[in-house]
Amino acid sequence: MLKPPLTSAPCMKRHPGNPVLSKKDVPYPADLIFNAGIAKYQGRYVMVFRNDYMEPGTSWPTRLYTNLGLAFSDDGIRWDVAPAPYLPLENVRTDEVSRIYDPRLTIIEDEVYLCFAMDTRHGLRGGIAKTTDFTDFEIISLSVPDNRNMVLFPEKLGGRYCRLERPMPVYSRGGRDRFDTWLSYSPDLRYWGDSRLVLAVEDVPWANDKTGPAAPPVKTKHGWLATYHGVDRDDPRGKNGWEDSWRKRYCAGIMLLDLDDPSKVLGNYQHPLLAPEAGREIEGGFRNHAIFPCGMILEDGGEVKIYYGAGDIETYLATAHVDDLVKLCLENK
Repeated sequence: MLKPPLTSAPCMKRHPGNPVLSKKDVPYPADLIFNAGIAKYQGRYVMVFRNDYMEPGTSWPTRLYTNLGLAFSDDGIRWDVAPAPYLPLENVRTDEVSRIYDPRLTIIEDEVYLCFAMDTRHGLRGGIAKTTDFTDFEIISLSVPDNRNMVLFPEKLGGRYCRLERPMPVYSRGGRDRFDTWLSYSPDLRYWGDSRLVLAVEDVPWANDKTGPAAPPVKTKHGWLATYHGVDRDDPRGKNGWEDSWRKRYCAGIMLLDLDDPSKVLGNYQHPLLAPEAGREIEGGFRNHAIFPCGMILEDGGEVKIYYGAGDIETYLATAHVDDLVKLCLENK
């Protein structure tokens, strides 16, 4: 028996013009435009997006390739995509590395940092890179396998850098997906440790498979607002998208973390912040029933823009007021 639908928090408003970015906006081969890192930098919005694409003239199930694209915007809604990929396929593939994907952007002391996932012959690694001009980036650190979904806090805490991450243990968590959200510190963005559990699967009533970081956190006077992805698996779902079977549902959650010690959860909304309900979230996606937040921007007037991958095929935008998001968290201590 299928699990019942989930609903989004009433304060969330989807942008009426969704998607804000899709393959029609990209001037080179593109099929799936999602899981983008978005930040505000030097007065403009900047996006580094994941583009999965097939060889021109082919169709699914032809193998998907991946590159990263670059786009800029004056309002966070209408985007101008650069004429060529930011990180082309030929710059990535080696005997060891097959692709880099799922970028997340954070601005720290006016410098731009990019977190990403990297597929290698010996496991999936999470990385941090730095860019100065959005034409290239310098890799600062790579994790051991398997760790991903890394996001940096936008300032040092107690003199140290801080990141949320999602390691992927199997044997120690029952021999299957049972992945949780962790936090680690670093003196220099290169060496990471002092790791602490933040949000376990069992802390999220609507998830049974995994939780993990989503967009980089934003600072409020009450604490760090942090989105996360929560996943429930339901085997009867069967085919839900392009693949023969897709049995998982991805939703967005939100929690409030302590300003000085973000391993402390001050409040966690007990329902999805965003659940698959509209457009490519539920129909016509590469993987239906999938929402993955990847960028969150707090505007001066209190509006929070949350960008997310919808159905692993397009980039959507939803908004809410920061006070309403904080209230959701604090009402669910």
